[in-house]
This record gives sequence, structure tokens and C-alpha cells, in this order.
Amino acid sequence: MKDLICDEFQNTVSKYLVRHQSILDILSKIQESSARVNRATVKAVTTCGCLQIHAAKKEIPPDASFDDFAITKLLDNNLEGKICPDCKDTLENELGKTLFYLVALCNAMDLNLYDVILKEHKKLSTLRIFNLT
Repeated sequence: MKDLICDEFQNTVSKYLVRHQSILDILSKIQESSARVNRATVKAVTTCGCLQIHAAKKEIPPDASFDDFAITKLLDNNLEGKICPDCKDTLENELGKTLFYLVALCNAMDLNLYDVILKEHKKLSTLRIFNLT
């Protein structure tokens, strides 16, 4: 079922990508949309204030276990608050545009999005916390 959603989205992008079919256009649009995602996140903090960022060096005790669950309890994402509906809507729209151009890149390179997701999932499942991402 999930592969059908990916394939359907990939086919829809292929059908409606009219103006930016050049690989150079696609790459620049991915970069632009990614910057817009970053900007929407920053605006949620600086303009709206629904989110706050509190970052400091993370102290990991020397006796800490590298168990997946234990390590995630020691670390957090530095965000406090809950994203408001307006900021959430903006962020979802910007992420959607990024996905659109990411799929356009997959189409240009003759890659199947679902296969890419499966490959990454398998790698993450195998390497777990030792994954370098």
C-alpha cells in the first residue's frame, strides 16, 4: 500500500512538473525549497514564538549505554514548545515543495522513491545508532 502512495506521488510529480524539468532547475529548486523549510522553522521561533530553541553541549555520562532507547533519552532536539497551527501549515507546505522537487530529481535520475526509502530503512535498521546520519 505504501509503495502505491510513493508511486502515485512520483507519477503525479512527473505529470505536473512543467516549468523546471532541467536537472539544473531541479537541483536549484531543491536547494531553494530546503532553505524555505529552514526559514519557516526559524520564523516559528523568532517571529511567532510558538517554539523556543535551548541548546547546550550534551553531557553523556561515561557509563552511558549505547542501547538505542537509553541514548535517545539522554539527547533531545533542543526544541521547547508546540508548533502552532499557522506555523505547522507553513512548514508542511514548504516540506511538501521540497518533497515535490526531491521526487522530480528521482524521476530525472530514473530512481524509484519507494526503493530509495526501502534501501535507507534497511541501512538504518542494520546500523541503528552507528549510522552516520
